[in-house]
Amino acid sequence: MTADAGDLPDKAARPSGSVKAKHSLASRLVEGVGGGLVRVFLILVGLFWLVPTIGLLLASLRSPEDIAASGWWKVFTEPSQITFDSYSTLLENDDITGSLLNTVWITVPATLLVVIIGSLAGYAFAWMEFPGRDWWFLGVVGLLVVPVQVALIPIAELFGNIGIFGSVIGVVLFHVGFGLPFAVFLLRNFFAEIPRELLEAARLDGAGELRLFFRVVMPLGGPAIASLGIFQFLWVWNDMLVALIFSDSGSQPITVALQTQVRQFGNNIDVLAPGAFISMVVPLAVFFAFQRQFVSGVMAGAVK
Repeated sequence: MTADAGDLPDKAARPSGSVKAKHSLASRLVEGVGGGLVRVFLILVGLFWLVPTIGLLLASLRSPEDIAASGWWKVFTEPSQITFDSYSTLLENDDITGSLLNTVWITVPATLLVVIIGSLAGYAFAWMEFPGRDWWFLGVVGLLVVPVQVALIPIAELFGNIGIFGSVIGVVLFHVGFGLPFAVFLLRNFFAEIPRELLEAARLDGAGELRLFFRVVMPLGGPAIASLGIFQFLWVWNDMLVALIFSDSGSQPITVALQTQVRQFGNNIDVLAPGAFISMVVPLAVFFAFQRQFVSGVMAGAVK
C-alpha cells in the first residue's frame, strides 16, 4: 500500500513547521536573555564594583568626626556632612603632595620610554633584517617569564654601586627594564601583521627606515601603542613593591607615602582618604580618556 501523493508534502511540512516554531521560540528566548536581562545584570555588577570607589570618595568628603561616628552612606541622609576640608589638609601635607609629584616624575618617563623603545624594537624585529634577529627575539620573549622579585636584590646592588639607588632615576630604569620585554613582544606581533606591500610601496617612493616608521608604521600601530601605554601607566602608577625598595623619603611615590602615613599615623583618615582617592582616580581618568584606542587595539589584535 502506498501513501497518497497529496499527503506527502503535508507530512513533510509538519516537522519543518514544528522545528521552525521551536527555533523561533528558542531565538526569542536567546534574544530576550541576551538583551535586557543581561544588560541589567551587567549594570548591577558594574555598580557593585563601584561601591568601594564611591565609598572612598564620600569618605574623603567627610570630617574625621563624622567618619568615626557613622558610615559613609550617612551622606545620603545628611548631605551637610560634605566638606572639602580633608583635601585642604591634604594639600598642606608636604609628604603627600611631594609623593604625588614623584609619582608623575616616575610614571610619565617610564611609560614614554617603554612605548618609544618598544615601538622601535618591535619594528626592527618585525621588518628589519640583521644577524641573529630571531634568536634575539626569543631572548626577549624569555625575559617575560623572569619574576620581578628575582631581580630586586641584584639590581638594588647594581644601582647602589653606580649611585642611583633611592632616586627617581633608579625607579624609572627598573620599570623600563621590566616593561620592555612585554612591549617588544606585543608591538612586534602587531607590526608584523602590516601588509608587506604597503611598506614596499613606501620604500619605492624613497622612504627610509625612520620615515617609514614614523609615517606608516606608527599611525597604523596607534591602537596597539595606546593599549601598551595604558598598561604601562597603570602598572607603574599603582606599583608599590619596586618603589618601596628603590625609593627613599625624597623620591617615594604616592603608594609608599600612603603606606607610611598608615604606619605612622593610623588615625589621620582626613589625609589618607583623599590621598587614596586621588591615587585611584588618576589611572581611571587615563583609562577612560584612552578607552577608545584601547578597545581598538584589542579588537584589531583579535581580528588579525
